[in-house]
Amino acid sequence: MALPPGPIGGAAAWKGAEMARRTEWLHHFTPEELRELDAAIRAHVASGAEMGAITRAGFHMPVLAATLRGVLQDLLHGRGFVQLRGFPIEKYSTSEAAIAYLIIGAHLGSFRSQNAKGHLLGHVCDLGLDIRKPTVRYYQTNKELEFHTDSSDLVGLLCLKTSKSGGESMIVSSVTLHDEIRRRRPDLYPALFDAFPTDRRGEIPPGMEPWFEVPVFNWHAGELTTIYSGQYIRSAQQNFPQARRLTAQEREALDLLDSLTRDPELHLKIEFRPGDMQFLHNHQILHSRTDFEDWPEPERRRHLFRLWLAPEGGRDLPPSFAQRYGSLTPGDRGGIITRDTTLKFVLEPQ
Repeated sequence: MALPPGPIGGAAAWKGAEMARRTEWLHHFTPEELRELDAAIRAHVASGAEMGAITRAGFHMPVLAATLRGVLQDLLHGRGFVQLRGFPIEKYSTSEAAIAYLIIGAHLGSFRSQNAKGHLLGHVCDLGLDIRKPTVRYYQTNKELEFHTDSSDLVGLLCLKTSKSGGESMIVSSVTLHDEIRRRRPDLYPALFDAFPTDRRGEIPPGMEPWFEVPVFNWHAGELTTIYSGQYIRSAQQNFPQARRLTAQEREALDLLDSLTRDPELHLKIEFRPGDMQFLHNHQILHSRTDFEDWPEPERRRHLFRLWLAPEGGRDLPPSFAQRYGSLTPGDRGGIITRDTTLKFVLEPQ
């Protein structure tokens, strides 16, 4: 088990209270960027091509493409998150908004399957499902999401509609969490480099167990890479007696990690407005959402598009990630593939 030689620090080790006073992570689309994006939307619609035909090279957007190259650098080598604001979503149909988001996403990485159904364009909304069922995931409900990472290099959200109340987005730097735990509890700190059984929620690749085992903190190729879902670590302990039992020290370390994510000095709350696009680097950012109350009218209910992306310039990942990411090749890894998965783009939640 390799441990970092000391605190990591750097641009990725930000604190929410300080970041809330800064604005470099919030990019407002310029009029020229929006004109280029609108022309790209119109060109794709006029072509009659499927959404799967959208690629980075398929559109001439010199100004916006340059902005997105900078965004990708910030995601992979900087603070690890960005919010894009000012996309006039009210001007577009649902399918046109999806096309716009896929065009932007294609400039950041390849699309990855987000569930066993093979959805490349995901939907975050309350489907009225019961989280107690072993195949239901939290993003399909209105329940609070604890701080976690997704199973891809990058995750993106496009806000179509907001809830009546609640549903606040929060993020925290896993590099900051690492440095804080190392400083506060050096006795517990190494336990987070142990491999934790984590529930796959019924989405099981061929030949795999219904859980995977990967450390929360991974020190590999000179970088800290984090993968974490406390809710699914706990459900693996409940649902799979044959999975390794956690030690008391490991449980205490996870409790400390969870408590630090809730520290308002460390995490950052980000307002979501319709048209906002958020992108996060899963290897260094944990994200969450509060409970929310939705509108009674179906057409007004909270709805976000989601993308999982694999950039060609992604970092080296430790071998243990193959259990969850499949391939470790940058640009072609991550996502969820089972025996019955068929890749597709869908415009309505399923």
